[in-house]
Amino acid sequence: MEHSVYHIPALLQASIDGLAVKADGTYVDATFGGGGHSRAIMERLGAQGRLIGFDQDMDAWQNRLDDPRFTFAHANFAYLKNFLRYYGVEGVDGILADLGVSFHHFDDVDRGFTFRGDGPLDMRMNRAASFTARELLNTYSEERLADVLYLYGELRQSRRLAAAIVKARPLSTTGELLEVARPLVKASQEKKELSMLFQALRIEVNGELDALRRLLSQSLDVLKPGGRLAIITYHSLEDRLVKNFMRTGNVEGRQQKDFYGRVDTPWRVITGKVIVPDDDEVARNPRSRSAKLRVAEKVE
Repeated sequence: MEHSVYHIPALLQASIDGLAVKADGTYVDATFGGGGHSRAIMERLGAQGRLIGFDQDMDAWQNRLDDPRFTFAHANFAYLKNFLRYYGVEGVDGILADLGVSFHHFDDVDRGFTFRGDGPLDMRMNRAASFTARELLNTYSEERLADVLYLYGELRQSRRLAAAIVKARPLSTTGELLEVARPLVKASQEKKELSMLFQALRIEVNGELDALRRLLSQSLDVLKPGGRLAIITYHSLEDRLVKNFMRTGNVEGRQQKDFYGRVDTPWRVITGKVIVPDDDEVARNPRSRSAKLRVAEKVE
């Protein structure tokens, strides 16, 4: 498979510039995927540079870089600190994470990430994991399912959807789920609301927000002073966590102030205003439309 088919990296130039790659530095691509961001980082590294690419989906292994400076870690970035220690890396100069779902996942109906085809209710990023969207939909209580749809999909009709899903059990395919959901979404907003439904299920199946919290927390431990953290988000839930963390040092956004009343934070925000794709990029890659890049530098 061609790399360009697997995934088109969003905000490529802006994110690589944000990392301020040093030739002899050590970097982490926390979401390796098709390797687009990693290749751009490698182009700026010298002979002494090093890059570790993380991906929990073994499909990404086919895109690994044949370069002695590159290490592929088959792992969720939630385990960043442990794997860096395993590979003998004491500190890194930059971490990049593109939290978007790749073309590869959306275009493979059998993975269950898309409503543009009838596939199994899977949605696992890591195929070795046992928990699937099918299990979620068929075992969660109506109340818990409604909470997932509301909190992670921001669906106003979450309770009606949850009740209809519970009534229609058991569900096995995305097509069966759509038969239940379509009568409950607005025809004029169908694509948007179905996307929100699938997003909510995907986030829950993969524990995405918890993994992001863990990545952010561990970034403080592994980044060297002056190291850069560059995160590309695609929905408000992710962006809120990243924005809070870069401003205050915690995902809740709790401000701590020093003796003089200044906000005491371990970060210096590089992107004062969030960076979004320009019209040309959106035209080339419509899925980048909702991408937002934030970059911060560790100051302590």
